[in-house]
Amino acid sequence: MQLSDYDYDLPDSFIAQTPVEPRDSSRLMRLNRQTGTLEHRIFREVIDFINPGDVLVLNTTRVIPARLHAKKADTGGAVEVLLLRQIDERRWHVLVGGKRIVSGTRLLFGSSGLSAIAVEVLDEAERVLEFNAPIHTQLDELGEMPLPPYIHAPLIDPERYQTVYSRQTGSAAAPTAGLHFTPDLLIALREKGVLFANCTLHIGLGTFQPVKVEDIRQHHIHSERAILTADDANIINKVKLAGGKVIAVGTTVTRTLETAGILSEGGDPAHPEITPNACPWRPVTAFNADTNLFIYPGYRWRIVDAMITNFHLPKSTLLMMISSFAGRELVREAYETAKREGYRFFSFGDAMLIE
Repeated sequence: MQLSDYDYDLPDSFIAQTPVEPRDSSRLMRLNRQTGTLEHRIFREVIDFINPGDVLVLNTTRVIPARLHAKKADTGGAVEVLLLRQIDERRWHVLVGGKRIVSGTRLLFGSSGLSAIAVEVLDEAERVLEFNAPIHTQLDELGEMPLPPYIHAPLIDPERYQTVYSRQTGSAAAPTAGLHFTPDLLIALREKGVLFANCTLHIGLGTFQPVKVEDIRQHHIHSERAILTADDANIINKVKLAGGKVIAVGTTVTRTLETAGILSEGGDPAHPEITPNACPWRPVTAFNADTNLFIYPGYRWRIVDAMITNFHLPKSTLLMMISSFAGRELVREAYETAKREGYRFFSFGDAMLIE
């Protein structure tokens, strides 16, 4: 359970700076967990591996223009604000880039009249800001798309960092496994007899916060809001009980579904090893709550049968999750193969189907 077990070398040249066009022309590595075999395909060919009666579960969250530029009212010092999560009408959990943002520091956002006061100092660069007005109506004017720091190329079309099925605004990052889907591919899957279910997990610090402790079991993962409706839970349960596959599109969907499975057992996502009551007739339960589920090797999988995901950063919780799903050594072999084969990594990169 050492952090160093999830490290690997990745030269910058492997990090995708721009998305491919069309979306479904990215590459797809198919990884079979039972046989350990790898297959190299194009993403649109994922339809060949999903059967009628399987369910594809999508995260319909939508990224907000969450990066804001401000100045300190007293000194004029530049501050960058990344909106992570809305607490109430005017208060937000944020990350700040700037010096000495202490409690009471007032920030000004251009000439818009929008301002905020730091009302709580949290860990490291985390703060709670209270704005002088609700900010949603001003985000399109003041905010920027919060691309990850390893992407340096400008994004010509902001919609390219949204899935084609995004609906509910609230994320500070895109559920990137879903970026590969096109409307035509989704229609073809539905015409084949594949079922669809939706969930919402608004991506914040929990998904991309780096792990800094050597014993990964000591890492504290931040909560993120997740929603699974009763209708969507019913679709998933019917497929699961009928023997179909539940295929999660991305790690955020995976966290949501596994949280729903733990809650169905009467358990607590913070302590997934404790399972009071298995519920064979209801694999998942609907919920609307925060989840701080941290999945790493040793986790008992409940719901997800297959996963579509991108290639993840070294030492990240996402790499730990897929290592739990497929096995650490097999994932390491797949990543080394991906480098030899010239796959593109991270948010705008290529995809894996792990089944």
